[in-house]
Amino acid sequence: MTKRKGKGAYMISVVAEMYDIHPQTLRLYEREGLLKPSRSEGNTRLYTEDDLKRLEFILSLARDLGVNIAGIGIILNMREKMEQMQQQMQEFVRYVQQEVMTRAQAATPKEGALVPMRRTPVVLNGNANSPRERKR
Repeated sequence: MTKRKGKGAYMISVVAEMYDIHPQTLRLYEREGLLKPSRSEGNTRLYTEDDLKRLEFILSLARDLGVNIAGIGIILNMREKMEQMQQQMQEFVRYVQQEVMTRAQAATPKEGALVPMRRTPVVLNGNANSPRERKR
């Protein structure tokens, strides 16, 4: 009953039965751009594991939260944008980490090199223990 292709793909009738929904509902979700199943050579819709995860999220929005199709579309779009932004942030953090490491290695003195150090003199007058007392 289940048609498999690659990692595993399910025909529309199997998915509809698995999730207790009408095949027309799956077709509607596809028409609205919420789902994008692949197609077999015979043009049969094939749903992958990723498609099923997305369908589960769609069904939880519709069934559990009462979100309509337009709202589901907006939520899915925002979710995809957030995932893209998160990926960009991770790439940026990796870039910054690499840049810091590169600059730190370039700034590290080579073995045997003399590096002048700045020393700020600390002058204590009597009981002057804090920077505020030293200024007086």
